[in-house]
Amino acid sequence: MTVLDRQSAAAIAASVNEGTFSAVSVAEDTLARLAAYDEIQPQIWISRASPESILAAARTVDARIAAGEKLPLAGVPFAVKDNIDVAGFNTTAACPAFSYTPAVSATVTGKLLEAGAICVGKTNLDQFATGLVGTRSPYGIPRNAYNLAYVSGGSSSGSAVAVAAGLVPFALGTDTAGSGRVPAAFHHLVGLKPSKGRWSTNGLVPACRTLDCITVFADSVGDAQLVDEVIASFDSADPYSRALPERPLKPARIGVPRPDQRGWFGDHQSEYLYDRALGALGKESELVELDIAFLNEAASLLYSGPWVAERTAALAELLANNPGAIDDTVRTVVAPGAEISAVELFNGIYRLAELQRQAEAMWQSVDMLAFPTTGTTYRVAELLAAPVALNSNLGLYTNFVNLLDMAAIAVPAGVRSNGTGFGITLIGPAGSDNGLMAAAETFLTAAELAPPPPLDLEGRMETVKLAVVGAHLKDMPLHWQLTSRDAKFVGAFQTAPTYRLYAMADSTPPKPALVHSEDGAAIAVEVYELDVAAFGSFVAEVPAPLAIGTVTLEDGSSVKGFVSEPRATEGAEDITALGGWRAYIARG
Repeated sequence: MTVLDRQSAAAIAASVNEGTFSAVSVAEDTLARLAAYDEIQPQIWISRASPESILAAARTVDARIAAGEKLPLAGVPFAVKDNIDVAGFNTTAACPAFSYTPAVSATVTGKLLEAGAICVGKTNLDQFATGLVGTRSPYGIPRNAYNLAYVSGGSSSGSAVAVAAGLVPFALGTDTAGSGRVPAAFHHLVGLKPSKGRWSTNGLVPACRTLDCITVFADSVGDAQLVDEVIASFDSADPYSRALPERPLKPARIGVPRPDQRGWFGDHQSEYLYDRALGALGKESELVELDIAFLNEAASLLYSGPWVAERTAALAELLANNPGAIDDTVRTVVAPGAEISAVELFNGIYRLAELQRQAEAMWQSVDMLAFPTTGTTYRVAELLAAPVALNSNLGLYTNFVNLLDMAAIAVPAGVRSNGTGFGITLIGPAGSDNGLMAAAETFLTAAELAPPPPLDLEGRMETVKLAVVGAHLKDMPLHWQLTSRDAKFVGAFQTAPTYRLYAMADSTPPKPALVHSEDGAAIAVEVYELDVAAFGSFVAEVPAPLAIGTVTLEDGSSVKGFVSEPRATEGAEDITALGGWRAYIARG
């Protein structure tokens, strides 16, 4: 195994059980991986097991195998979000003043350890699991493993990074409003959020106790399913545990948001990747456009309604006795819950019951939902500047799921140009977990996704793709403005058939004007890639009536490119029929 390559829990367990290699050798490899990535992002951890204790645990696994046991997770290293108890580690919930030492492990971590898995450490998180961003922790900000300028997603930030960076094959997170799904999407991972009560929450620091779920991040659906097989069971120690009957799920009809209700926040790449994912889903299933207003209303109850009080209840003692120990943004979110009355809460419960009836009716018309996991992503600097508003944007498609008692699995669905992941979430009614996992596997097979990009190990250079249509084409008079900025040629393409091309009048050197038009045609362009600084200096030199906007290519993807003000067509010749500027120049 190469340090930082992703691992398979199933493959490790099979090899250790068969004696192909030992749990100790897996542990030694894991220690090398941890040491290597500590140079990049030590802040993904709050506490770590010592090398000696990891190796000792591995020797115990090897002894159990030698004694004839077969362990479903033999020698598999894993990480645990630091709001879930593991004996031998403090639990902090990313708040040092809250820290305590549990006498026993949470039910789920106990099951994993008994199955032969080895806990290597506790991961960083948005404090008290309040956030979808990963920026709200005194232990530092875990960043996206594929582009360190971008957020990891939260609140299970460190757990997602640990898996994406290849440090462990799986990690536990939690999910109240999307914390087990958003980081999965940003890191090209699978994030399984089981039905409420399927996995015990005994030993979990509550965020919203009636909604909380423990989740898993993994590189594959198969590994997520393996963890589910070990963990899923009724636990009498958890008042919210339940023995759910299996609900069969055959996704012949898949619900998707109506186009006018899809929020992209200006992110055209996410919009394109979602459309492409729907194309893969539509090969075998009927896509049914839904009015999701009632889902959005349910979501609003979580942070703009009475369920804020449940978060407040979880932190009541700390809010009363040591409020300064709580992150400023987290305190801003949870403190107002103290002012919510029982009357408001009961009215919220009544309204949620009505919305749940609408959800039940929805399941009569569709078998499964397929939503974007998020509509966009953000840089860390952007989140720090607007921590509440941008966090809310990330929860658009996630906040309603637990309130309406649904199961979900987030899966990769493409790569943005900045290296971060785009994902979709498959959602079903409570008890449909196995069906969702099967549907996720089917989607990933049909989607034929490219593998994740290389990890960002030193700060990724951000770039912009630019379509040029005229004087900046190769061998044309202004091409030097690209070569002098070390622009990289990406390829020759056609635009979508929604543009008209004009040869502008009295332009020196001769230049075209590209204008969007529904009765247009496909126009030949060349696409180049520039770093952000070079792109900025290039744009500064673009003269009116030309401008840089967004150009749609024939495959539906979008890049930056030359567009024109309306005055550019005054006295200009319409050369659309020629299909491109080179044909016009060749015509003489």
